[in-house]
Amino acid sequence: MPTSPETLTEARRLRDLFVAKGALVFKADVLQSADTLLDLYGEDIRARAYLTSDPLRGEMVLRPDFTVPVVQMHMQAHADPARYTYAGKVFRKQETDETRANEYVQVGYEVFDGQNPASADAEVFAAIAEGLADLPVRAATGDIGVLMAAVRGLRTTDARKAALLRHIWRPGRFRALMKRFGSGEVPPARASLLAADDPFGDAGADIGLRSRKEVAARIEALRADAAAAPIAAEEIALIDAILGLRETAPNVLSALRDIAVDMPAIADAVAGLDARLDAMTDRGVDVANLEFEGSYGRTSLEYYDGFVFGFYATDRPEHPPVATGGRYDALTARLGQGRAVPAVGGVIRPDLALGLRTC
Repeated sequence: MPTSPETLTEARRLRDLFVAKGALVFKADVLQSADTLLDLYGEDIRARAYLTSDPLRGEMVLRPDFTVPVVQMHMQAHADPARYTYAGKVFRKQETDETRANEYVQVGYEVFDGQNPASADAEVFAAIAEGLADLPVRAATGDIGVLMAAVRGLRTTDARKAALLRHIWRPGRFRALMKRFGSGEVPPARASLLAADDPFGDAGADIGLRSRKEVAARIEALRADAAAAPIAAEEIALIDAILGLRETAPNVLSALRDIAVDMPAIADAVAGLDARLDAMTDRGVDVANLEFEGSYGRTSLEYYDGFVFGFYATDRPEHPPVATGGRYDALTARLGQGRAVPAVGGVIRPDLALGLRTC
């Protein structure tokens, strides 16, 4: 059971393991302000989190994870470097699968250290792996930072790059945008709007929350997009090559070095991957057999912007991940009013770990 006495005992064991590595125990309120989550994720968060209204505090949410409150606390504390651990319930709506728990325990290990990001990545990965050392699990890794660097390096408008970066965690939408930006085609309804002498001619009375000035600015942005040259087929092919990578980490590193010859924008991210693999080797990780996927983390780890990883049951592909984690530097910048602190962390589901240990 997600919150059974056995699960809580396992959670304490894992938390104590991370305390022994120098982490401070962090406790977060179960009820959190919804404003921060709505600002980060928009209205989409309502489909995944339990929200309620408080007459004094406004809209509140049952804690969906610990990362946001631990980042908020750290950005106020100004400690550097710092390590934190926590163990407690989180709450998630399950709209399509009633067999998945809507409340369960998470145990986490978070490292805020900008001195050596590759070493910090390796530290967190190795710590999570140690917590699962006696279980039949396999690790999967990726690096969203490589894909983000590739998008930023495209020879296209800043507006198009911003749109692609915004939808990196929505693969279907990302693919549709790449196809449209590469074809140069304008959707028929949009083409008709842009061709009109007066786009507001048959618009009727103003309704909705956007002013006419805001709508006009959006139309001008659409005109600029329609006039932009298509993204070169060669660049789209390189993006596809990155997303299609699925091999052992050393082989992926070799492939990315080849891609970087034609796409120099990813060179720094590739160098970071190289340094991380060296740091992981130093911590005893079997890098030669470590799986790497170019698209890993794009559907479930939406605030990560660099190294991402997960641990999965070896013989049970339908089983949810026992642990996940990654780097989230951009999140610290958003919650720190522009002051970024390099950060990486991971969480373990102790109930899932116990299930593998007893099966």
